[in-house]
Amino acid sequence: MTPSANAETIVNQWPGSVNVQGPVPYRREPAISPFPRRQRRIMNLAKFLSRLPLITNWMNRTLADNAAHARPVADFGFVRLPLFFSADLLANTKVIVVARVPAPPFTAIGLPEFSAFGNGDYSGITFKDTYFLQTSQASNESVHFHELVHVVQWAHLGVERFLSAYAAGLEENGYRNNPMEAMAYELQDYFDRIGQPHDVETSIRSQLNQLHR
Repeated sequence: MTPSANAETIVNQWPGSVNVQGPVPYRREPAISPFPRRQRRIMNLAKFLSRLPLITNWMNRTLADNAAHARPVADFGFVRLPLFFSADLLANTKVIVVARVPAPPFTAIGLPEFSAFGNGDYSGITFKDTYFLQTSQASNESVHFHELVHVVQWAHLGVERFLSAYAAGLEENGYRNNPMEAMAYELQDYFDRIGQPHDVETSIRSQLNQLHR
């Protein structure tokens, strides 16, 4: 996910795919915790997993409601993306350009601790094989690249494993050092520096296999 240009603060506690430009967000920790950090992480992850069906139901409804507006990435005519991603991925990954990027209603789902994320103003977010982009970002090839990395992550891990891994990464490492985001940013930086074309999809899958053996 990418916050819009006028977004000043991001509470990076959402287990999704976020692409942040600008200052690196911080993760708030409670002043006093009754549990060691690792125990708290496990408990928070267990709570998240208990709400997973509600999150996936919302996600599936949102995708279905916007399906008529979806376009393949290939239709955008980017020149460099085909040098890094397969033609099949670019043809089958869908982009939905919207005035405001949707985010789950966390309070209604039973995760009020993530409500700040749900109320944020973002430029992009990925759900499975589809990502939403704010209108102003539709021609930003770098943002498309970042979200495509997440598309490959979703496909390789599957919905539950991706969301669980992302949530655990946030709890343990914060947003920027979350392994899912660290991977996407590293590859995006290579892309932005006019790196030599290579098979990004194989690289992503290999890194994921190392992380989730």
